[in-house]
Amino acid sequence: MPIDMLKATNRHTTGQAYATLRRALTRLQFTQIETNIHDHGLGEWRSISFITDARIVKEDSTGRLLSVELEMGDWLVKAIENKNVLTLNKAYFQLRKPLERRLYELARKHCGKQDVWRIGLDKLQHKTGSTSTAKEFKRLVKAICRADEAQSHMPDYRFRLLHDVLEITPKPEFLEIYGDSPSFASDVSVRLSSDAYDQARKAAPTWDVYALEQEWRMWMNDPPRHPDAAFIGFCRKWYERKGKAP
Repeated sequence: MPIDMLKATNRHTTGQAYATLRRALTRLQFTQIETNIHDHGLGEWRSISFITDARIVKEDSTGRLLSVELEMGDWLVKAIENKNVLTLNKAYFQLRKPLERRLYELARKHCGKQDVWRIGLDKLQHKTGSTSTAKEFKRLVKAICRADEAQSHMPDYRFRLLHDVLEITPKPEFLEIYGDSPSFASDVSVRLSSDAYDQARKAAPTWDVYALEQEWRMWMNDPPRHPDAAFIGFCRKWYERKGKAP
């Protein structure tokens, strides 16, 4: 039912809202996504759509929407069946600022159930697609962090700005719900010194060391005996293979 979808996504249920819904369905159907899909050891390039067909049923006498039928692409159905998609907290739809929503999406993808996830503002701005100046972007992120600290309005995660690094941690209630489910989290008991980050920046210039730290934590199998040296060595080899950051 259209009204159920509008309410679930925290939207108005006026006549204008239904017209907006129709335009949104048209955009979704004609939006093409180019991506690399890996399945059973094989990779392929595909151009795909979220939905392949949309049908709106109206009541002729009043024009009131009765139902909406969507046909999803096979790739999306398969991803849902294989549980390869992330869930969203329903409070996500109460976030009005696009940057707030994007920060939450990044937290769900990269932080998950880890104790903490950090990312430099330069890398964060690139991931959000923000066209603001670096100074303005920092101000916007700081404002969101302050608002969350005062009102705790961001769902599932806490956001703190430490100089030019955004620190994200799961809220206790989030861990209570998802604590027993599979996770991509790494061994956060491995601690790095501040000197290790400085050396890592020299080993992999132009790369975001906090993003490299996440790659390193997901890559390692067992906690290393000398974490600082292991991390710096990882950054050095990363730079040798990939060169400067794109």
